[in-house]
Amino acid sequence: MTACEYRPGLDGVPATQSSISFVDGQNGILEYRGIHIEELAKHSTFLETSYLLIWGVLPTREELADFKHEVQTHRRLKYRIRDMMKCFPESGHPMDALQACAAALGLFYSRRALEDPAYIRAAVVRLLAKIPTMVAAFQLMRKGNDPIQPRDDLDYAANFLYMLTEQEPDPLAAQIFDVCLTLHAEHTINASTFSAMVTASTLTDPYAVVASAVGTLAGPLHGGANEEVILMLEEIGSVENVQPYLETCLERKSKIMGFGHRVYKVKDPRAIILQNLAEQLFEKFGRDHYYDIAIAMEKAVEEKLGHKGIYPNVDFYSGLVYRKLGIPTDLFTPVFAIARVAGWLAHWKEQLEANRIFRPTQVYTGSHNMPYIPIDERNGFVSNSPVPELVAK
Repeated sequence: MTACEYRPGLDGVPATQSSISFVDGQNGILEYRGIHIEELAKHSTFLETSYLLIWGVLPTREELADFKHEVQTHRRLKYRIRDMMKCFPESGHPMDALQACAAALGLFYSRRALEDPAYIRAAVVRLLAKIPTMVAAFQLMRKGNDPIQPRDDLDYAANFLYMLTEQEPDPLAAQIFDVCLTLHAEHTINASTFSAMVTASTLTDPYAVVASAVGTLAGPLHGGANEEVILMLEEIGSVENVQPYLETCLERKSKIMGFGHRVYKVKDPRAIILQNLAEQLFEKFGRDHYYDIAIAMEKAVEEKLGHKGIYPNVDFYSGLVYRKLGIPTDLFTPVFAIARVAGWLAHWKEQLEANRIFRPTQVYTGSHNMPYIPIDERNGFVSNSPVPELVAK
């Protein structure tokens, strides 16, 4: 076998063949199963889109009704999972709590009948149904309150907002949140999806697959970026400070959160939709002054960096929408996970259809033929990788 070219981060290296989603970064196109994201955002719902992603076709009216009913009746958590969550530290990040809870589901539904369509459907339903309940439950528990039980009469998005805020949401807010979930449901082979696929390739259970993906999504270079955008807007503080802030970032060559994408070289089509959703929310519930800062920031960045293909990505406006919906900043990424479960499960199911365990190679950069030094002769020996000493606390 000839040596392969090393590409840090596997940049541009095809890892699979997939029919789930398509991105054209030069022209700002995103499709789920061949359908443009703009069409799905306008006409579909999150659960219908999830069905499309996972089973490859739009459901009939009867199929969608059955699917919605299954999800609605599986939203509740085992009391032992709730008891486990009560032991989590209040200061812990919700993504860490979500990862632990997703993995814990495997203890209750660990049978791995991966060739059984009924098992696959049951796992899909449970994960789509219970992940939002976990996120909302942890939010209330860390404030010392009991979680709110889900309501079977509320749709998917409305039920989550109800469990989170303890009040039934405005229909427009619920509709906009449902569109947000659709926009975040899938985006080809990104870091968390690749993590899910690698885990799935070992033929472990789907709960471990989702838990591994949640852990990957938690990083600030992936799902955590929408939190960082709000922090950036807060730091800027006013429209007048936008230009000086941007100049400082450019001088220091520091990252500008919410801008740039590994694929898109134009404005992310999801960002365009999210900006429109933000304006709908502001029109009904009042304007957020951070939105004015965001608009000024987008204009300033386009003037300075537009020629390099750096434009707003999905994270730039999503935080402003979530903020207006009453979602705390550190729940932005868990909300991202609620949506992306659909995409992870779609790739999990696709991976099972022609599975081969991932086993990449490496480019070795270490030494050869090093002598073993007896322990009594190691004083003064300089290691290439010194091990730090642990300090007892």
